Amino acid sequence: MRIAIVFSALAFAVPAAAGPPFLTDDPVPTDTGHWEIYGPFADIEGRGGDYAGSTGAEINYGAAAGVQITVGLPIAYAHDASGGKAAGGDFELSVKYRVFEDAGTGLSVAIFPGLTVPTAGKALGAGRVTALLPVWAQKDFGPWSLFGGGGYAINPGPGNRDYWTGGLALSRQFGQRVLVGIEADRQGPDAIGAGGKTSLGIGTIISLGKPFRLLASGGPTFEDGAGRAGYHGYIALGLDL
Repeated sequence: MRIAIVFSALAFAVPAAAGPPFLTDDPVPTDTGHWEIYGPFADIEGRGGDYAGSTGAEINYGAAAGVQITVGLPIAYAHDASGGKAAGGDFELSVKYRVFEDAGTGLSVAIFPGLTVPTAGKALGAGRVTALLPVWAQKDFGPWSLFGGGGYAINPGPGNRDYWTGGLALSRQFGQRVLVGIEADRQGPDAIGAGGKTSLGIGTIISLGKPFRLLASGGPTFEDGAGRAGYHGYIALGLDL
């Protein structure tokens, strides 16, 4: 689910895994009794040679009808002018609960509250318990899906501030094997004196034959008042069980 992890060494935040591979999430929970496991090779955001990101695993389980439990076990890394470092990241836990679904109209809505626990080492995490309280919606029409939403992020700590975040994505399914989508995501300022940022991206999910999928996305990120654009990227192997 891409909860923001705040790295004290850098002036930007990195999304953990979100409606993979998109920054924007959707309201569709994992099927009851099934698992979705994502192993990101890279989940990164930066500008030039300054970047931060994570690898590791995101584990989703369909605990009941319309209910998904998500656990994130990241390994965080960062690089700037002083060099690079890596360590275990903040533990992530969230629950997606679908509050509305209408098969006739293709409309669904879910809440997806989540939190991070400060387990990261080498100043690669928030150092505090953080939380995201979002609402996500989706409308399906034929092979197309329009999904998005957002919510309020609780981001405590010296110099930090809470903020609103959200996005909108449009995807299309091509046959049984390929999905392609575009998205726009907006995050408010997460620190005193910082600017908000807007990220644009394109993503794809490619079936490699059950149970494997390849997921990838990327695009530019524009921070208010920061001049040249940054970047974000995500590539992972998905496993459906």
